[in-house]
Amino acid sequence: MSNRIPATNIIMTGMPGSGKSTVGVLLAKRLGLGFVDTDLLIQQHAGCTLQDIVDNQGYQALRAVEEDVLLLLNVEQQVISTGGSAVYSEKAMKHLKGNGVVVFLDIPLDLVIKRIGDYSLRGISRRPDQSLEELFEERFELYSRHADITVSGVGRDQDSVCEAVVEALGK
Repeated sequence: MSNRIPATNIIMTGMPGSGKSTVGVLLAKRLGLGFVDTDLLIQQHAGCTLQDIVDNQGYQALRAVEEDVLLLLNVEQQVISTGGSAVYSEKAMKHLKGNGVVVFLDIPLDLVIKRIGDYSLRGISRRPDQSLEELFEERFELYSRHADITVSGVGRDQDSVCEAVVEALGK
């Protein structure tokens, strides 16, 4: 099974609260890889928080900055935790998949809500008139389309999600 995955990076995708960063760090430790959080790279690049970008420039600006940062990312042997909206950029996802395997951490909407609480403070890239449920449905299709591997987080703690990813990778 691992023969079909020649990639050097593991790219974590999923909704906010799905565990991309937490599971990503555990995965990096488990596999002896580095860890990159693209939300932090975006904030460094923009010189402000994700929420500041959304508040002052709009959600499209956040997506544009995210795309720029992802297209500039040129790393190997890393677990890359992407922002929840990375999947909106076909160019960025193609770039990431060129040297990596995409893992979709799939959790249901009720768990997203439970984990992130007041999502208006999370710097989430969504249309002003878009509900979290509508955003979830829209993104689920994109996450599924880009995923090489899908791992469910339902009924699992972060360690068992990490183990499920390792198993799915055939490591």
